[in-house]
Amino acid sequence: MAAELDFFFDPVCPWAWITSRWVNNVCDQRSYEVNWRFISLWMVNDDNTNDWYTPEYRAGHYWGHQALRVGDAIRLADEDPSAVGRWYTLVGTALHVDRRRDEAREDNRAFLAGLLEAGGFDASYIDAADDDSHDEYIRADTELALSRTGRDVGTPILTFHPDAANEASFFGPVISKAPTGVEALELWDAVEKLATMSGMAELKRSNRVAPDFT
Repeated sequence: MAAELDFFFDPVCPWAWITSRWVNNVCDQRSYEVNWRFISLWMVNDDNTNDWYTPEYRAGHYWGHQALRVGDAIRLADEDPSAVGRWYTLVGTALHVDRRRDEAREDNRAFLAGLLEAGGFDASYIDAADDDSHDEYIRADTELALSRTGRDVGTPILTFHPDAANEASFFGPVISKAPTGVEALELWDAVEKLATMSGMAELKRSNRVAPDFT
């Protein structure tokens, strides 16, 4: 079955995390298939020299990049198409819901290894965290995502109907709390309609609410 959505994520982005929980809720209700793909904020910011992009900020992006390398190892070895999504759920829950960023800061390899064990994944996947051979695929996914939207965007990037005649991509939606039930379906239908509408390019307002991970 072809995926109805490509979802490009970096696990350290709180907004991508919230959007992903909304997407999961819709999939549970409609049995949609999602292709969980990679966009590395560490790679996107390779040449970022802005004052706000501190070494600490850069280090946080590298934690996410290491988790993407592990995700790529899972992608290569696991025939279950939902495996990468399950890995994202483990990492995102730990970082955003359980607020375990200090563990990642202190020893990201041990942090990721513990998540692999908790999720029932092969412990050997942790070796991918420091294996830059995965970077070629991650960079290709990152460039593909940005080619679909333009580079002046963040995460997540969503592609509706990938590889179909009506394929369409958007950055976002950026939402402060993931809707559920009927509200989740209504938002999905609205965003899909906007994404696939001929000539539609941008709809935006400044973010006014802190992320709510509940």
